[in-house]
Amino acid sequence: MSFSTFSKEFTSAAFTSVENPFITKYLPHADGDAVRAYLYGLYLCQCSGEFDAASAAKLLGLSLDRLKEIFSFWEECDLVHVLSRDPLYVEYLPVSSAVGKPKPIRPEKYAEFNRELYKQLQKAGRDLRPYEMQRVLEFLENNQMEPQAFLLVSEYCVKKDGEKLTANHILNKAAKLCREQKFTYEQVEKELADFNSHEREIGKIFTLLGVYRKPQEADYDLFAKWAGAGMETGAVYACAEAIKHGSLSTLDSLVGELRKREIFTEADAREYLARREERTSVVYKVAKRLGVKVQNPRPYSEDYAEKWLERGYDAESLTLLAGLALKLGYGFPELDALIDRLYAEGIVDEGGVRAYCAEQDGDLRLLQKIQSHCGVLRKTQSALDMIAAWKSWNFSEAMILEAAKRSANAAAALPYMNKLLSEWKRAGAYTPEEIPERSAPAENKYRSEAAIAADERSERERYYAALRDRAAAKAERANREAQKDEAYRAAESAVRKGEIELAKAEVFSPAARGKIEEKLAEARRARTEALARLRLTEEDLLPRYACAKCSDTGFLPDGRMCDCYPSGLHKRLKI
Repeated sequence: MSFSTFSKEFTSAAFTSVENPFITKYLPHADGDAVRAYLYGLYLCQCSGEFDAASAAKLLGLSLDRLKEIFSFWEECDLVHVLSRDPLYVEYLPVSSAVGKPKPIRPEKYAEFNRELYKQLQKAGRDLRPYEMQRVLEFLENNQMEPQAFLLVSEYCVKKDGEKLTANHILNKAAKLCREQKFTYEQVEKELADFNSHEREIGKIFTLLGVYRKPQEADYDLFAKWAGAGMETGAVYACAEAIKHGSLSTLDSLVGELRKREIFTEADAREYLARREERTSVVYKVAKRLGVKVQNPRPYSEDYAEKWLERGYDAESLTLLAGLALKLGYGFPELDALIDRLYAEGIVDEGGVRAYCAEQDGDLRLLQKIQSHCGVLRKTQSALDMIAAWKSWNFSEAMILEAAKRSANAAAALPYMNKLLSEWKRAGAYTPEEIPERSAPAENKYRSEAAIAADERSERERYYAALRDRAAAKAERANREAQKDEAYRAAESAVRKGEIELAKAEVFSPAARGKIEEKLAEARRARTEALARLRLTEEDLLPRYACAKCSDTGFLPDGRMCDCYPSGLHKRLKI
């Protein structure tokens, strides 16, 4: 070892000499990676200090195996001598005319191959550089793949990439086939025929989904997974059509749903997807009528809508029942229990459901009249069943209201009414004149402060209940007037359809939201214009409460009583 050396600063500021013969003879035959590795190794020869091959490969952005392959190439050119391959240790040799010639590949051996490859490249408007052609010929020399089989690979890449074709893509595809032990023309033809077939199918799926990009290997793998599970291609197309706008991951989820139900054929898939679409539509319609926001319709579809439709209920009947459920304060579970009850009673067809809802609406109106005498009563199915029972006893509405008047001071109004009507039924009294004298109004001889406070609460609740009923009735009249107009009905239908599509897009195809929102906005404008022509507004279709602070409930959002109650005045109001 010499007693002196260059400092790092001196070395970094110096120059690395490259002999001209290297540039003229060898550089045209080498690719960029090989040139970079050669020059960097030449530079390291002048540097003192440790710098192993792994570090050099990492710095150059190459794998260690690729670096070893490059220096094997330079060794064949007699420019270096590889002293050790593991670890890699290279000795650089001088470049001169006497030594260092590239290892020749006989041109006559690949003359026909070169002509055919050139024709393929012309179709793509591409040409390979000399060093790229050198790599192709070296690949054929060092691998068992037949030249005609390689031409099939290059033809496939030309069709797939067009002007973006690269030598790396051709070589990588050929190397992959070699790793799979596919060397002959027949083997490669069969493999690429499958690829091309899948490419057409993936292309159609992309069109159906509105995907605008080139297929990738992962897309082919996904299609192979579906085919391997026994799914017909037509069934996959049907799923893509159902999604309309989405990604392959969304499609994979839907295909997986069909596989779990053992649906593999196109006919079965289309039938299932049609039923699925119907269930989803029912879920959104019912949710809208109930005032419930549904993010993902699938659980509601599987738990409720599927059962309802299988029992014979249609969308119109279910919407009517949802409207009744809204008045009773029900959600999906309570509505489901109501439908179970109706099914047990044999009420399934639209006519039967419509008659049932009309009867229940009449009972609800009667319950509101009872409230005007007895105070606020909960709108429950139990209360409606009690009213239905009284009617079945052949009591008229006038007699039921007479019982309500006589129960006004009772602690529990409905049970007391039931007691009175039972006594009248037993006595055969079906008109006010026939009521026995002993049936006196319920009185509390000794009224406590709690009873007095309860009466005051009842009066207050009756006051606000009457205000709410008045506002709801006015809104209902406006809705009936609007529904008479054909243009309004069409716009309202378009708005409902758009809201359903938008809710579905939020889950299945977020990319389509923009177009759906534009159509929905147009439908809403049309609805507003139709209302304006009828001298109505969107606000007219909703209850207008007398007090904006409490919405005629008597209580503010924080639980405090509202100051809008006219203390003392209510006794003089006829509400």
